[in-house]
Amino acid sequence: MTSISTAPPITPGRLEYLSTRIAFFIAGFSIAAWAPLVPYAKARIGLDEGTLGLMLLCLGVGSIIAMPLAGALAARFGCRRVLTVSTLLVCLCLPLLATLSSLPLMVATLFVFGASMGALDCTVNIQAIIVERASGKTMMSGFHGLFSVGGFVGAASVAGMLSLGASPLIAMLVVVAFCLFALFKAAPHLLTYGSATSGPAFAMPRGIVLFIGLLCFTVFLTEGAMLDWSAVFLSAQRGVETSYAGLGYAVFATTMTIGRLFGDPIVRRLGGSRIILLGGLCASAGLALATLVPTWQAALLGYALVGAGCSNIVPVCYSAVGRQKTMPENVAVPAITTLGYGGILVGPAGIGFIAHVSSLNLAFMIIAVMLLGVALSGRFLKG
Repeated sequence: MTSISTAPPITPGRLEYLSTRIAFFIAGFSIAAWAPLVPYAKARIGLDEGTLGLMLLCLGVGSIIAMPLAGALAARFGCRRVLTVSTLLVCLCLPLLATLSSLPLMVATLFVFGASMGALDCTVNIQAIIVERASGKTMMSGFHGLFSVGGFVGAASVAGMLSLGASPLIAMLVVVAFCLFALFKAAPHLLTYGSATSGPAFAMPRGIVLFIGLLCFTVFLTEGAMLDWSAVFLSAQRGVETSYAGLGYAVFATTMTIGRLFGDPIVRRLGGSRIILLGGLCASAGLALATLVPTWQAALLGYALVGAGCSNIVPVCYSAVGRQKTMPENVAVPAITTLGYGGILVGPAGIGFIAHVSSLNLAFMIIAVMLLGVALSGRFLKG
């Protein structure tokens, strides 16, 4: 299958820019809305931790399978159709995830939900690359910042509704209504094409695309480590009460969001290569600080530095995909996004293995060295 969209019918402008921001917000908002439902699903189905982990893996597997398909479909049918169908499938899945009590049905729904989120994530980045390239301005950090804001709003609003006594189903129906309203506002100005270049529907990443994908893998691996292991580290290694251990990820996510929201002018001033160099050094130093200085205050400061350092590396990488000529973006974006998601899936499990055979400190220091490698690799990425 090849792209049928050889020439864009319109040049993306302000309305397409705003619709892209809304689409990023929808992606962050809808995936975060699922997180507060996990304990409810565990209790409703009666799962132990091991079975729950395997069930949640279906979400990631669905995402990784769907991403190459999303790139091909976007090239064939345009971003608007893929984003619309993906969002509608997400809206269909969320009420089911809030009510199902059958493990097989839950597994199937999580797979479809993950596939829909993977397609949404991949396609919105394809649209973002096209819009940014047409504008001639740096926009990618701001786009990804809206994803982070959506994540904050989604998790906080659902948690708030549940704490006020709303049932999971009612909370998800509110989320669905909001997503549908946002889609209604964005859809008219989502792109009717998916790539200005043609190419194969599927291809293994190569050259600069493989290099960019490995950078994304490391940064996403770091994000997965913060999500799944920062609280464990604070509780087990720094004596922080379990109820407060989540502050580690909260600090990381806050500085990452702020860094992205204000990142575009910084990227324009410094350039992508320096952003990767300085960001990688900042994140590596932050993780080393959190791991080697034996106080919880140092750990929180370190996690803040990790979030700030990582914040603009991935947006810079996606912008670089829009400039490279090795592979068309409808193939390159799924490739690097899949590698990134691989980091999120493989990273936490790998950290757990290293922590089991040695220590969590060693696992974190290995990631710090990998981030140092990202920093030193920045000079190979032009722009």
